Amino acid sequence: MIRPTLYNKFFFLLTFFISLSYFYSQKKFTIVLDAGHGGSDIGANRNYSDIGSVQEKNVTLGIVLKLGRMLEKNKDYKVIYTRKIDEYPSLTNRTDLANRSKADLFISVHVNSSPSKSATAQGTETFVQGPNQNKANLDVAKAENDVIFLDEKDKENFASYNPSSPESLIALKIQQSKYLEASLIIGGLVEENFVKKDKRMSRGVKQENLHVLRMNAMPSILIETGFVNNYDDAHYISTEEGQQAIAESIFNAITSYKKMVDRNVKEPEPEKPVEQPLKNDFRILLMSSPNKYTTEDSALKGLKYILPIKENGFYKYYYGTTNYASVRDNNLKTAKDAGFRNSTAISFVPNQTLGSSSYYTIEIYVGKDKLDSKSNILKTLPEIIRNKENGTFYYTYGKYKTLEEAVKAQKDFESKGITNTIIEKKSK
Repeated sequence: MIRPTLYNKFFFLLTFFISLSYFYSQKKFTIVLDAGHGGSDIGANRNYSDIGSVQEKNVTLGIVLKLGRMLEKNKDYKVIYTRKIDEYPSLTNRTDLANRSKADLFISVHVNSSPSKSATAQGTETFVQGPNQNKANLDVAKAENDVIFLDEKDKENFASYNPSSPESLIALKIQQSKYLEASLIIGGLVEENFVKKDKRMSRGVKQENLHVLRMNAMPSILIETGFVNNYDDAHYISTEEGQQAIAESIFNAITSYKKMVDRNVKEPEPEKPVEQPLKNDFRILLMSSPNKYTTEDSALKGLKYILPIKENGFYKYYYGTTNYASVRDNNLKTAKDAGFRNSTAISFVPNQTLGSSSYYTIEIYVGKDKLDSKSNILKTLPEIIRNKENGTFYYTYGKYKTLEEAVKAQKDFESKGITNTIIEKKSK
């Protein structure tokens, strides 16, 4: 069971969480109730001589319908059921329904079972999305509709949504963290009520790899209401009184959770002006080094979107490019967090033409040996220039007056299979 002191630790995170586009003060608080199993999928079950057959699908439906009726009496709630009868919706259908509904909360009700027939295991436990699921959830978010997985405020803060860009990746990671922290809060409230109100034993809130939680784009919990192969638990969860008490504990947890959220909902702030692009582009200078690194080299600490530019014998490594101040600042933070503590934002004038004595060229190859006359590089670029300095051969191609022209040429070479080239700034 999560202690109240832990609630305090998580409480401030709600302020961050409520920045999602689900403005609770302006629309009904939408809850998806999922009665586990159903139809031909009986779930956990056990026969007792005095109780009869206790089947998970019936217990979960009974609890969910009782909980739903309580919630539906409050006009502030909108309740959506994954099933209201004895049928089996697939796990994918359950999560798709929740995501399409843009729900604020997903609650799945289940019955536990342990391997042994005469179980000593007893009590309730609630599961939330495990840490090893963050990557899977994130991969789904990157590939799916950004309207579902990326709220308007995040899209404003991180500029346009591009699932492959580092800026959008930052936003999505923040989004997934919001769901996990809020899930821990509501899960803790549920288990607290089971103990304090119902006097039941709680096995706590746990993080686990469960499919029905993994793909949800909202706070989600799975509640195990008791062990079907523990006599006391089975008797409790199979009775109308026990199911009603469980439903009331979950209802009270939802009510407490929503009050916590509502207390932190502030009056809408005046609409901020749309961020205007800056006059110049900004790249983050990570380091200047005499060494040439490939994009996969560990020296670049896993950062992508690196543009190396060679100047006066040194390679300068630039990360990202943007003309938005917010994205520039986030790129700089990402670079520093990666370990480039001395990184700095450098301004580039778009399409700036170099003076008559300077130009950009593409350094195609550097090595101790000459390129073979049959090499793909020489066949593709017959006008390549070769120089030898201090026993090292340098092959360069082209003269470009703007950085943008050089970048375009570099990408063209990559499409022809010529990789790991470097843009070099030279003076005549």
